[in-house]
Amino acid sequence: MDRPHNDQRLSFKGFYLLGWASRVSNRIFSGRYAKTIARLQSELNQKEAVIQEQASALIHSRKIFDRSSAAARLGVWQCRLPDNTLEWTDVVYDMFDLPRGSNLDRNEIVKCYSEASARELNTLRSKAIAERNGFTMDAEIITAMGNRRWIRITATVECEENMPVRIFGIKQDITDEKIMKDRTQYLAAFDVMTGLANWAQFQSKLGEFCTDYGRGTTPTALILVDLDGFKTLNDTFGHSAGDDCLRETARHLEHVCAQAALIARIGGDEFAILVSEDRDSVSNIARKIVGALYRPVHVEGRYVQIGASVGIAFMDGSTPSDLFKKADVALYAAKAAGRNTFKISEDADGSLVRRAIDAA
Repeated sequence: MDRPHNDQRLSFKGFYLLGWASRVSNRIFSGRYAKTIARLQSELNQKEAVIQEQASALIHSRKIFDRSSAAARLGVWQCRLPDNTLEWTDVVYDMFDLPRGSNLDRNEIVKCYSEASARELNTLRSKAIAERNGFTMDAEIITAMGNRRWIRITATVECEENMPVRIFGIKQDITDEKIMKDRTQYLAAFDVMTGLANWAQFQSKLGEFCTDYGRGTTPTALILVDLDGFKTLNDTFGHSAGDDCLRETARHLEHVCAQAALIARIGGDEFAILVSEDRDSVSNIARKIVGALYRPVHVEGRYVQIGASVGIAFMDGSTPSDLFKKADVALYAAKAAGRNTFKISEDADGSLVRRAIDAA
């Protein structure tokens, strides 16, 4: 048998070496690829973990935001321009008593606003869009369920290439704040028991009227009313009966002095009225007051006779304190005359006037 030629032996050896080199190369590159793939996979896993962590944090933050928004009664809204497509968060739906996620028609939503608030909203919104800025306002609404609420609206206009494309902001339910504010203002100006103006409001109005004396329809007279027999009623039947008497007195004064510029409770059983009438009409009002407040008060089979003494002072350019003193002197004169009557300061004893002014 013939042996392979030398060239053939070299050829076989070359193929063998090439195969070996290929196998080694594949192992080397396979190892490198495996390391690269493993490294990339590790990096990918790390990024996925970061994304998952951020997603969890975002969900948690959203929960906190939603809970905080609900607690603060604060929601986010936006309106795309120019088609007026509205989008609300859940809290805003709740403010308007609408189902969460329901379709929103801005024309219908605006109908929930009171007439004055809708007018103000339209003015501020149009101006903000025209000037590319924002606004804040408090608005009164009547919800879909008929509830009356106050909301605070903040708005900002977003532009693209100086063209308004979106108006967005926050709506907050401030009903409780509004009620508290109104109550505080009420307490500062009105008597809680009777609902009449209190001493502070009376002083303020009297000062304004005295300053404006002689101009337009400034009140012409100050009438002071003091109940007769009230102390006996309180001592006999207690403060509850006295409080009822004061409330009844206030209603009588509101009826008799329906056209008065101001009716106030200025002390325990003292009242003040500012009227714009001529002298004869003022005297007639005083007579009606005396007649309306003269009545027996019955409690548990017993009664106390209640009446009223009335003092009148006409505006004459005097300072508020001097005018009040004159009316007070006339009131003192009415009591001295037997009570259940009225006196005008000009008719009161001059010595009484001087005595009261000197004592003040």
